Amino acid sequence: MRVTSLGWGVKQSLRSYVEMNGGTFTADDGASRALDGAFAFEAVPDSDLAVDGGAPSGTGRFRGRIGLQAHGGMLSITLIDPWIEPDASGLVLSIAESPTRRTAIARLDLAAAVKEPDGALVIPTATTLDGMMILGDHYPPGTALDPVRLVGV
Repeated sequence: MRVTSLGWGVKQSLRSYVEMNGGTFTADDGASRALDGAFAFEAVPDSDLAVDGGAPSGTGRFRGRIGLQAHGGMLSITLIDPWIEPDASGLVLSIAESPTRRTAIARLDLAAAVKEPDGALVIPTATTLDGMMILGDHYPPGTALDPVRLVGV
């Protein structure tokens, strides 16, 4: 399956916390917010991630910016242009921190992936050390985040 879109809610409990505290969410530059509260990102033209029965290949490049803010900006998280890319131990979800620097914020557990009836692949994710820092230092490495949902053709 060639991946054409990425769905990811970051962490449902974090979204609930932002909402309970009168916070806001933004989704722009190609990202949108789904009815279930997760975010959706479309693949850019040079995205070539393919996930089939074997090992993943290529890199899933997605476009968009999402933001979560609460407490008058004291809690402020911005995630830009997520990518799903292979590394030495499997797949990671990375974000752009600058035009030339990407940071892996979550590991994907491909062994626990589930294929949905519509063909989407749902893969559990967990924080990396950098992900802990970017998400406000509340989720130690290995903390379960929302799964990613990869849709393709």
